[in-house]
Amino acid sequence: MSNLSQDQQHDIQYQLHSYTNGVKHAEVGPRIMARGEGIYVYDDKGNRYLEGMAGLWSVAVGFGEPRLVDAATRQLQELPYYHTFTHKSHPAVIELAQRLIDYTEGRMARAFFTNSGSEANDTVVKLVWYYHNALGRKDKKKIIARQRGYHGVTVASASLTGLPGNHVGFDLPLPQILHTSCPHYYRYGLPGETEEAFATRMADELEALILQEGPDTVGAFIGEPLMGAGGVIVPPRTYWQKIQAVCRKYDLLIIADEVITGFGRLGKRFGSEVFDIQPDMMVLSKQITSSYQPLGAVLLNARVAETVQEYSGRLGTFGHGYTASGHPVATAVALENLKIIDERGLIPHAAEMGEVLRQELHALADHPLVGEIRSVGLIAGIELVADKATRAPFDPLGRAGAYAYERAHEHGLILRGIQDTIAFCPPLIITAAQVRDMVARFSRVLDDTTAYLGR
Repeated sequence: MSNLSQDQQHDIQYQLHSYTNGVKHAEVGPRIMARGEGIYVYDDKGNRYLEGMAGLWSVAVGFGEPRLVDAATRQLQELPYYHTFTHKSHPAVIELAQRLIDYTEGRMARAFFTNSGSEANDTVVKLVWYYHNALGRKDKKKIIARQRGYHGVTVASASLTGLPGNHVGFDLPLPQILHTSCPHYYRYGLPGETEEAFATRMADELEALILQEGPDTVGAFIGEPLMGAGGVIVPPRTYWQKIQAVCRKYDLLIIADEVITGFGRLGKRFGSEVFDIQPDMMVLSKQITSSYQPLGAVLLNARVAETVQEYSGRLGTFGHGYTASGHPVATAVALENLKIIDERGLIPHAAEMGEVLRQELHALADHPLVGEIRSVGLIAGIELVADKATRAPFDPLGRAGAYAYERAHEHGLILRGIQDTIAFCPPLIITAAQVRDMVARFSRVLDDTTAYLGR
């Protein structure tokens, strides 16, 4: 540790890091970020990085936006904190709830606020159980998620998550959480199988699981419109239509996890619009405040909201909530953030820049490491493969992706390595020139990775 700064040494000594190998961290130390400006962040040594992941899929309006700082400051001076328990409220949370419902154009009816996407999905699990209890369905409690889906890290939301790294060592998932197949056509489609036939097979597998468990025991299905942390997996054609048909057939609530896909990421306000999903609940976070403040939300449609409200009357209370649910500062920042997104036309801009990103990435399609290129709007993934013809993955899986992720820093670029898929998710404010610069830097990373694997 002699070559590490004092701050790095103190970080190692005092902090437990998320999604980090603690033993390796003690050897290499942290990369300490000091400030951000637009689509760039700077470390404590003055190195500048193009933040190709918008932090954690989340900084829509870029770093250092003064209007968000001002909104937080004004709210801190006026009402720095209040809660939403026992008939209390405040102007910012009321206005934000209305704004979010208006954003859905009437598809949703009520908002419940949390501090994160994980808490929001934890809340969803409880709402599913509460809803079915209200209707006298004491056994209809199982929730089906998907392998490689990502829904958070609290006990319930990590159970919904379909990634082994979130289960191993934690005794998860919980027994009432089930997982069906991941809809990744490139990786799991059968020889000669069309996308539509693959989607049919996915829906048939979901139906078989419901019948195996018993329809009277299965209460909901949850999915991201487009899978993010599982590898930027775009659903095959007709997938969501067929999945929804199965859910409606067996009276399962449909939950759209829009934590990554909400507020313009896919070129429309919500991913549900892109894939024609009609959810009973929507889960929001990340870009709701551009992550300047922690905030999450669950939106409920009228049917679910009215059932929950009526049941709380019978029980005497809705016995759920967080100290900081609908926090004044977080909701004030969210309101200003959404105003910026609308005023600056960042949602159509994301669609336009997404097309530039798609074209630039597809120019790399002939590179020997590039297997599949996946993108919708301003989110994309490139899956690196050992053999393009056979789609053979690297052995060990993740070796190429880990090297590319680390090497990108040397080219002033921050991306995300998900096994051997490299993810792109820049701030919505990125320009066409900056998109081209980002992909040009990544092209050099690809060449470096090829040389590394050759060695």
